Amino acid sequence: MKLTGKLLSLLLLAGLLLATAPAFGAANIVIVNVNAPGVGFNDPTPVAPVGGNPGTTRGQQALNVFQFAANVWGSILDSPATIYIQASFSPLSCTPTSGTLGSAGTIQVFRDFPGREYDNTWYHVALANKLAGGDLAPGPNGSSADDIVAFFNSSLGTPACLSTTNWYYGLDDNHGNLIDLATVLLHEFGHGLGFATFVNKTTGANFAGLPDIFGTYILDDTTGKHFPQMTNAERQAAILKTNHLVWDGLHVTSAAPGVLQHGSPLLTFNTPASLGTFRIGLAAFGPALTSPGVTGNVVQALDPADAAGPTTFDACSPLTNAGAMAGKIALVDRGTCGFAVKVKNAQDAGATAVIVADNAAGSPPAGLGGADPTITIPSVRISLPDANALKAVLASGTVNATLGINLNVLAGADPAGFVELYAPVPVVSGSSVSHWDTIAFPNLLMEPAINADLTHGIDLTRQEMIDVGWFSDGDGVPDGRDQCLGSSRDATVIIDGCNSGVPNTTFSTGCRISDQINDCRVGAGNHGGFVSCVAHLTNDLKKDGVISGSQKGAIQSCAGSARIP
Repeated sequence: MKLTGKLLSLLLLAGLLLATAPAFGAANIVIVNVNAPGVGFNDPTPVAPVGGNPGTTRGQQALNVFQFAANVWGSILDSPATIYIQASFSPLSCTPTSGTLGSAGTIQVFRDFPGREYDNTWYHVALANKLAGGDLAPGPNGSSADDIVAFFNSSLGTPACLSTTNWYYGLDDNHGNLIDLATVLLHEFGHGLGFATFVNKTTGANFAGLPDIFGTYILDDTTGKHFPQMTNAERQAAILKTNHLVWDGLHVTSAAPGVLQHGSPLLTFNTPASLGTFRIGLAAFGPALTSPGVTGNVVQALDPADAAGPTTFDACSPLTNAGAMAGKIALVDRGTCGFAVKVKNAQDAGATAVIVADNAAGSPPAGLGGADPTITIPSVRISLPDANALKAVLASGTVNATLGINLNVLAGADPAGFVELYAPVPVVSGSSVSHWDTIAFPNLLMEPAINADLTHGIDLTRQEMIDVGWFSDGDGVPDGRDQCLGSSRDATVIIDGCNSGVPNTTFSTGCRISDQINDCRVGAGNHGGFVSCVAHLTNDLKKDGVISGSQKGAIQSCAGSARIP
């Protein structure tokens, strides 16, 4: 089943930007030029070749970059169906100080097609075509319909649009202060290929009442529920859970420690541990956070009464509870005076660090501006909901925390190792959920803004594409849960050409008997070691009721005659 048309505007919002994968083959991705004569890709303005781009007109250079980005994705993905990107490079809405770089999204979505990994689940058409093994959306007279639509702004660098910023049309990453067009294209094409949910970000409603493949791996780590398991109200709430809306696909999770930096700036609670960890905004003054950081009991700061009430907690005056504050972490409220004033008053009272509790909704918490060279203790900001949770516990008991770089948490993942999705408060319709969180370090391609340090790599987006099904081995176990992606498709267990005749059983992990035998081959130092390993394996399989005694003998016989290793 397919849906077209009205979905398009929703999908384009998912791609709106402001300023180790399996290799089973290659996908052919074609840029379809829809610009009018003399416009965009057809712009005849003469230019000199730049950064490996041989084009001699502005239009040809732009088209070369589009095809370059398409080729990067094509070298990573695998599909029997050609992927067509309906592309336009023309003036978009702009002012001298702001403008949209571009957007892209799938043109159609499909569900319940042959080869799918999940029933009653929407898939981007390019991915659906790959899984189905052919074009599910042929055009008139058998021609192929376009799969992705992309609009990009050709006006950058003109007086009407960000005149001090322009595209870099080179292919070598050497963009300097310019915006690298290839990187932006790689990001946007990623949305069209499968990095986007179709859920309404405001209401939490599924598109046409059904979940999508991207949402299948979105987890609220506070409830343990995935998007498809939630009600609309639960999804609506989860979309606003900064630091707690995560991706739990197996391949992203496995690759994250090799991509993300170990160590994240966090407020970690030791007592009570149930408070977990809080996202923090860093200060522009004072010392940088260190590892393990500052540990101590949290004490709410008190300063003299003023017209607002009998006592205040904003630390805008010298503290009155200095005796209780010495050697502790001060909790102060935002408001009335500058952040540096608050921190200096807490420091003068003997505090070892300061937590500023926000007084307005919004997340992730912003940093602390200001300057004071005499401040020697670290300080951070926490969001209003986190501040309220902390104060509630503090009112009835002791709270002990560590403020610093937590080396046990990846920069961009939750404490369980799941990579965080962008879930700001309030919702940002063109960015929420369908991007990695901005806390990730190094910066990732699919964050909501293009960072200048990005290269033409695909980083964890490659693994996200694996999770959603771009490399399905057809064993019935979804790729995002498959621990043995790329298993042998042989119906029976075959060892070095010897067919045992034993069914090549697939387990719930996505691994098959042939995978386990291959593990024996890899780990064996000699033929005897391989045979011994297979013997132990088949004994266990027989004990578990997976194979019979005669089947065990058939596999062991093939192992004995194999020239392995």
